[in-house]
Amino acid sequence: MIFEVLQIIREEVNNFFNATIEEEPVFLDNIAFIDTDVSESSETNNIVLTLLHLEEEATLKNVRNYRIEGTKVAYKNNKVYLNLYILFAANRTGYKESLKSISKIVAFFQSKRVFTQANTSFDRALEGMDKIKNFKFLIELYTPSFEEMNFIWGTLGGKQYPSVIYKVSVLEIERDILQAEGSVITEINGSLNQL
Repeated sequence: MIFEVLQIIREEVNNFFNATIEEEPVFLDNIAFIDTDVSESSETNNIVLTLLHLEEEATLKNVRNYRIEGTKVAYKNNKVYLNLYILFAANRTGYKESLKSISKIVAFFQSKRVFTQANTSFDRALEGMDKIKNFKFLIELYTPSFEEMNFIWGTLGGKQYPSVIYKVSVLEIERDILQAEGSVITEINGSLNQL
């Protein structure tokens, strides 16, 4: 589901840029491996969407996962809830264009913070995208300190681009495997003794 969420975000931002298929400015890649020589690569006039980090949402870790169907109870392992930290880095031909692109991305997420099946369009013909059912995730601006930014860009190769980081909350991952089945408790037999 991580790839699918990033692909949905990429498509939505590209739609906001009013891009045609040949000129989609945002693409999914690792910014650390992007060639920085403008004259030799066509990839240098793009905005790179990179997954920086993921973390488990600790507040939802102990939510029980079961489903009641008639008189049966189906138990599954607990779902995994993740937060993703994503980076949009503008690797445009000019610094001014990079700044304009980052501003456009910030404007897009200011106008749309919640992504659901109902308010989001994406290409179901792409590999893996046809199995997406209902989803909901939120996006909020994440502002690291100067020290954290230095560490991030140092890890990514040292060269810093105009960029913005967002936190994607809460991504739900569940494998559809039944762990156990049981019956619903419908009555209690016995008596209570006085203490």
